Amino acid sequence: MASLHVALVQHASGLEPEANRRLLDELTPPDADLVVFPEAFARDFGEAGSDVSPYAEPVDGAFATEVGRVATDRGATLVAGMFEPGADPARPFNTLVVRGGAEASYRKIHLYDSFGYRESDRLTAGPTDPVLVEVGGFTVGLMTCYDLRFPELARALVDRGAEVLVIPAAWVAGPRKADHWRTLVRARAVENTVFVLAAGQPGPRYTGHSLVVDPLGDVLAEAGEDAAVITATLDRETLTTARRTNPSLANRRM
Repeated sequence: MASLHVALVQHASGLEPEANRRLLDELTPPDADLVVFPEAFARDFGEAGSDVSPYAEPVDGAFATEVGRVATDRGATLVAGMFEPGADPARPFNTLVVRGGAEASYRKIHLYDSFGYRESDRLTAGPTDPVLVEVGGFTVGLMTCYDLRFPELARALVDRGAEVLVIPAAWVAGPRKADHWRTLVRARAVENTVFVLAAGQPGPRYTGHSLVVDPLGDVLAEAGEDAAVITATLDRETLTTARRTNPSLANRRM
């Protein structure tokens, strides 16, 4: 496939898992190859420091099953965030499930112990193995929210062939946060010459500003702070041209 039609669903998840599952069907457009929902879409984090373990589900549970059903119905690949039980029952994983044209699970590596938060008090960090899938002929690497601040993960994915980085997020709002988000999303695209699909939850609690950025840093689509669905087409020729124009991956000496 020479191009990939993508959709980013910037919508708030609530505290009722059943309602969030219904939103998967309601919000998934009919004509996208890859649809990205935000982090923790199966159930929002709740108040800061809340115990989310009662809402953890296995990756073949109700939420992931509905992700798969909707993906099959639309003939697409869906990515969405959930909480998954781990070895410590009180501290589940923050997991992305991929269903449809590809199937995978990615457990968030970098927990948000920053800006006054302590995500590691309530969640378990995933293994440090990069996770990639093939979607429509493009190699897609998976990251989640705070992972965006760690360029070594993005580079590890690219070294394994990633041409697209998918980053579901619930990027907490606050001073400088929107600026950090936009700057880092574009930086990950430019320094790695890849497309970046960064799908966030909307304001007022979160930052919004979901973005699709191309391998030279041009913004192909961007949401504001409110709920929205944004779409774009990723073209392989754009990727090829960018890597010929800026061969920084090939020019590395360290």
